[in-house]
Amino acid sequence: MTSIKQKEKPFLHYSTTFSEFAEARDRITVMSSGDSNPAATPTPCEDIHGDGRWISLHNRFVSDSKGKEPDVLFVGDSLIQLMHEFEVWRKLFSPLHSLNFGIGGDATQHVLWRLSNGELDHICPKVVVLWVGTNNHGHTPEQICGGIMAIINEINKHLPQTHILVLGVLPRGKSPNPLRERNAQVNTLVQAELASLSYASFLDVDPGFVQSDGSISHQDLYDYLHLTAQAYQKVCQPIYTHIKALLETHAP
Repeated sequence: MTSIKQKEKPFLHYSTTFSEFAEARDRITVMSSGDSNPAATPTPCEDIHGDGRWISLHNRFVSDSKGKEPDVLFVGDSLIQLMHEFEVWRKLFSPLHSLNFGIGGDATQHVLWRLSNGELDHICPKVVVLWVGTNNHGHTPEQICGGIMAIINEINKHLPQTHILVLGVLPRGKSPNPLRERNAQVNTLVQAELASLSYASFLDVDPGFVQSDGSISHQDLYDYLHLTAQAYQKVCQPIYTHIKALLETHAP
């Protein structure tokens, strides 16, 4: 496994009228500021278990970043965190000099807090891969999109030369449910927001997890949320391809 260098499918569109879409974009512009959007307000994760794991992981990430020069930073929730445990990480992403700053359960406001509090201070990756949004329970699609845009703004503020690759939020649940619809709407909104940004792009990584009868197989999402090894293979190959292309544009 290569260590970090030391210093020395078609997108799913939902039917929306132009006026509805314009109104949604106006709301996102306001919500990304965090003034009225909890998903865009930097917030540390509540230590409901009392063991301090979340802040300990954050502090470890800050410490791990010192003295390293990653070309790629992965940041997000458990879908990022668990990627590190599979062969696909060692095969595809470790050779690209990647760091993994994923924490299970994180919503947009938690990632925003982490990135605002040291996780970007000591590194300058060429690409940041962002995957977050499915844990934003109680937030609207517009709020979640605003939270994602706030994270993108924070990354760009710290790392203006870095390209941000935003991964689409996956469908969830064995059968059709409101969270699937919410996640799909988030993807539609985020893709539209990123269309005009040169430093960020959107990648739909769903290879077709929803079957013809509307169900999702446990062979892909073992608990109907988290990915199996075979599902990570399906998802990560296009991610790898896009990262490689982005890194080539940064090549001297």
